[in-house]
Amino acid sequence: MTAPRNTRYRVFILALAAMLLALAPPVQAANPPAVSDRFMVSTANPLATMAARDIILKGGSAVDAAIAAQLVLTLTEPQSSGLGGGAFLLTYNAADGTVASYDGRETAPASATPDLFVRPDGTVMDWTEAAEGGIPVGVPGVIAMLEMAHADQGRLPWADLFGPAVALAEKGFLLSPRLYEVLDWVEGPERFPAFYAQFYTLSGERKAVGTRLTNPALAASLRAIAEGGTQAFYQGAIAEEIVAAVNDAEVNPGVMTLEDLAGYQAVRRDPICTTYRTWAVCGMGPPSSGGIAVAQILGLLERFDMAGIAPGSVEAVHLVAEAERLAYADRDLLVADSDFVAVPIEALLDPAYLGDRSMLIDPSVSMGIAQPGLTADDRAAFDDDSNLGFSTSHISIVDMEGNAVSMTTSIERGFGSRLMAGGFMLNNELTDFSFEAQADGLPIANRVEAGKRPRSSMAPTLVLDQDGNLVMAIGTVGGSRIICYVAKTLIARLDWGLDIQAAIELPHFLNRNGATELEDGTALVDLVPALEAMGHEVKLGTMDTGLAGFFIEGGTITGGADPRREGTALGR
Repeated sequence: MTAPRNTRYRVFILALAAMLLALAPPVQAANPPAVSDRFMVSTANPLATMAARDIILKGGSAVDAAIAAQLVLTLTEPQSSGLGGGAFLLTYNAADGTVASYDGRETAPASATPDLFVRPDGTVMDWTEAAEGGIPVGVPGVIAMLEMAHADQGRLPWADLFGPAVALAEKGFLLSPRLYEVLDWVEGPERFPAFYAQFYTLSGERKAVGTRLTNPALAASLRAIAEGGTQAFYQGAIAEEIVAAVNDAEVNPGVMTLEDLAGYQAVRRDPICTTYRTWAVCGMGPPSSGGIAVAQILGLLERFDMAGIAPGSVEAVHLVAEAERLAYADRDLLVADSDFVAVPIEALLDPAYLGDRSMLIDPSVSMGIAQPGLTADDRAAFDDDSNLGFSTSHISIVDMEGNAVSMTTSIERGFGSRLMAGGFMLNNELTDFSFEAQADGLPIANRVEAGKRPRSSMAPTLVLDQDGNLVMAIGTVGGSRIICYVAKTLIARLDWGLDIQAAIELPHFLNRNGATELEDGTALVDLVPALEAMGHEVKLGTMDTGLAGFFIEGGTITGGADPRREGTALGR
């Protein structure tokens, strides 16, 4: 009897997959991990890493060091994060083995309505238009969040943490090749006078690599916050500068008030902690979709012997991509700011639910576009992120007492809204909302509402062993791809046993419930024919990540930083 055509097709696919699996190249990191038996710091910028290291050597906690790093990043990596943005922070307390999470996400001003990004003629702005000027600026939250975390877990005085950033702002730092490169992405910089004056010459050229950049305005802001706490940021001269920058913007003037700033509050939230094989993996809950989606991806893959699959093989890419399809299908429909929308977190993470969903993954053929596994009668799916991850930053730190931080921080796209106030860039995070309020007659969960926090994909992550001991921290940049980058790196370290640097450097592959995306210029390109034969639409592209993390094993801490950016990991 002749085998049915679809059976012969599957046999062919499995044979081709097996051949490519056998040919999967060995995984080697271009750089060795940093090694220490005392502490570890990994950030996206060498000056921030050194500032955090120095704080720890002075007796500071991981939270203290993260604050110092963020303040330096405000100056040295202004395209990615800073006082004008927001962040999510996970902490591990070695004394009692607990994980805490802090929400410093920006909020929409009180004047914001669901038609925030609708033009006067009723048409909806495109993302590039909406991302500039005053309209997309949310009320910044990072400094309030850091003050809250410092009150809980800081060790050194608040003001002492500002010294490194103030000194660099006053004395200057050398403009890096990375900063020079991203300045070229800004079209029409002269439309934003403060930004233009800081980074461009009088003749209109980008300031050259190696130029010593000072920022007296930022130094003054930092001194004020060091002395007066966050009240000096949310009230008084700095708040007035922020409001003026937003409302008087030459491009897309917005409506933000001093009351919006004075009313901002960071929030302590319950972390998302689930088990994966012998580990507990903890992430950030709503308004971030990162913790839920990463946990779902891992749970969907748990029935597969991932340790027996070669990294970089067609089988690895296929299985992870299929799990990601399912996680993104749920995410896109169900997750938004839980203060405004009921998010079924327990149902989404229920092992029985994930087990049933996992059975939709066929090891030999792609499912195509996945459908959500739960329903929400009162809402419609919201739009995907347009931010490609040119901004955002991540910090991973473990101090000498074993306390740790995993913190992802952002101003959205490169240089945020391109507006400056008080010497720092202002975010354009409100573009993480859906630009439309309804779809198919139903309200969109992530629509704009006053006081609401836009849905995020940031996924700072901590991993504990079965005894509750900290073993890993990881996080990255990358817009809506962040979830996939973090999941890949967790699998690479926990299942495939790669060291933390090799796991970070491993070529990226992902699926956001559409095309399967592969990092161009890597060995993954050779997998395109096999993946297409399995039913994947494949796209190649640059993946500009900034992973930062560490792993602890046998008393030794190894640290890694993404060579795709200028990050460094240091211990001692």
